[in-house]
Amino acid sequence: MKFGVVIFPGSNCDEDAINVLQEYSNQPVEKLWHKDIHLKQCDFILLPGGFSYGDYLRSGAIACLSPIMQSVVEFAGKGGYVMGICNGFQILCEAGLLPGALLRNDHTRFLCSNVHLRCENSDLLITRNIDASKALKVPIAHGEGRYYADELTIKKLNENRQVVFRYCDENGKVTPEANPNGSLESIAGVCNEGRNVFGMMPHPERAASDLLYNFDGAALFESIIA
Repeated sequence: MKFGVVIFPGSNCDEDAINVLQEYSNQPVEKLWHKDIHLKQCDFILLPGGFSYGDYLRSGAIACLSPIMQSVVEFAGKGGYVMGICNGFQILCEAGLLPGALLRNDHTRFLCSNVHLRCENSDLLITRNIDASKALKVPIAHGEGRYYADELTIKKLNENRQVVFRYCDENGKVTPEANPNGSLESIAGVCNEGRNVFGMMPHPERAASDLLYNFDGAALFESIIA
């Protein structure tokens, strides 16, 4: 499997993602500049976290218009695997590849801390190696991470099992207190109907190494490689 990481002006988690993907795949990872249109025959595209274009208009709103995103949309439309983390999640929603939107945190503060996640669907490419009975501890770093969608979309996400992760407490219980940003139904990650496009706000690439004293995010990358 050949991985590509899209880099926008303001991306700041691209090297984190590249290092993790290289470690788990034992293969070089392609850097895809936002002005390019070629995906260099990559099998899996990752949009990393950061502040693309400084979030000056709305998080991901300008990045979704970058030349390479047309190629990413076409790639996803043909069943290609795409994942967005944090700002990458915002970009995928703005590009229409994932339902819903990411709004300003309900308390309007930027958050940088560890949270716990409950895996809601362990049948996906990115979750097949995750033990759904245990809560994952993964860091967040965002100011606009509050997931929002209309009532019908939320209903559809639940019925189709498109909710991938929810915020929870350390015991895996979904509670208002464990929801760090006011996301509807504590949603922390979703996938599309085709189950080939994924988005999540927390940063698994920052929790995939013993050097970081946190290994819970490694299960996602192990799932992808497997």
